[in-house]
Amino acid sequence: MSMKHAVHSGASSAADPQGSRTPTASTSQMPIMPPHPPSHIPAPSSRFYQPYFSHAEIEFLSEKQRGKQSATQEERNRQSACTFLEAIGARIGFPRRTIATAQAIYHRFHLFYPAKNPQKDFDTTLAALYVSAKENDTLKKPRELLAAAYTIRRPEAAAKSKNPMGDIDLDTMNPQEVENDRQKLLTVERLMLETMCFNFAARMPFPYVIKIGKKMNASKKCIKFAWRIAIDSFRTLLPLIYPPHTLAVGCIYVAALLLSYDKPEGPEKDADGNWSESVIARRLSTHSGDWQREYRTKVSDCEDIAHTVLDLFIQFTQIQSTNASPSTPSSPSPNLPIREKHNLHALQLQHPFKPDQLIQIKITLRERESENHPVRKRKRVKASAERSTQYSNENIGQNEGTVRFMFFPPGAIAITEKKAS
Repeated sequence: MSMKHAVHSGASSAADPQGSRTPTASTSQMPIMPPHPPSHIPAPSSRFYQPYFSHAEIEFLSEKQRGKQSATQEERNRQSACTFLEAIGARIGFPRRTIATAQAIYHRFHLFYPAKNPQKDFDTTLAALYVSAKENDTLKKPRELLAAAYTIRRPEAAAKSKNPMGDIDLDTMNPQEVENDRQKLLTVERLMLETMCFNFAARMPFPYVIKIGKKMNASKKCIKFAWRIAIDSFRTLLPLIYPPHTLAVGCIYVAALLLSYDKPEGPEKDADGNWSESVIARRLSTHSGDWQREYRTKVSDCEDIAHTVLDLFIQFTQIQSTNASPSTPSSPSPNLPIREKHNLHALQLQHPFKPDQLIQIKITLRERESENHPVRKRKRVKASAERSTQYSNENIGQNEGTVRFMFFPPGAIAITEKKAS
């Protein structure tokens, strides 16, 4: 507008150098606007994808977003959201990879945004599942996710549905409510994509559990149990701390530890030539051998994963008022198709451990850790201005300024290019 007006003013001056010409209506209605100050133009910025966080960073971000909530309430809300994601995924028929990715996306999102209570966190869980479905090429429309979610949240209305699959017909609902929920889902989706820096390279520990388990000559029982523990690990923040191969080794360690607990010492190998669970647990808890270099995993990593998983199991075994198990929660809705009920029943494998047994295992682990190495102190992240800016979400979701979302920091890109050359 300023450039156009400047040209027009120049033409008028050339036609009437004395300035005696009466201004036209068009010129009088277009006041001259000062140019936009360069200092007010939003400077371009860059955001780098951070695939994993340290324990100190997780603690810092969690405390920042927790607000007035207690850590117990925060954990309860997290488990409720994971249960909801499990139920929707089982109902729609999503593969395990999609459900696990959605849980990891949900955890990452709430490192930058405060977690609401489960009733108000409806749009966040659905957005996480929507992004995960795109990421894993198991696409579903928002209305399909909403139909499954409404069916789970409103079992009374689902019981009256004439749909053979038992889903609520969205045409029978308030169209304004459905549209509002759809718009909220799409809004949160954008925020989630920005917290991910649009990085869709999700890596799961499940293939590593099988490959590493076979390489360790673990039994099928141990590998299967480790697979279930890997599924449970996505109810925690472990996937945001450890890469998938380390998480897989840790899950194998936990499986061997639990299967060998309070069992009489038997032969080191079975009839198929597989190592016993006690041998595998003993090997992964000692610093001797080349397994740490081979699998790029430390003993301390396995111990930390073990304590986190045991805490999860203890939490669920102590709760008597819920039907959810640490393996897979049951759906809140009884109106599931026969196919889904069969899938849920197959997934609801209760581990045969009581809370006191799990606590005793944790005590044994702590005693062993104190004998093998001194107490490790975690560094606490200081809430400095630089750190607060690094983990700030103030620029996420805004339209002003140019933001470059990058998968790697510049240093990592330079190292990669140097190796490639």
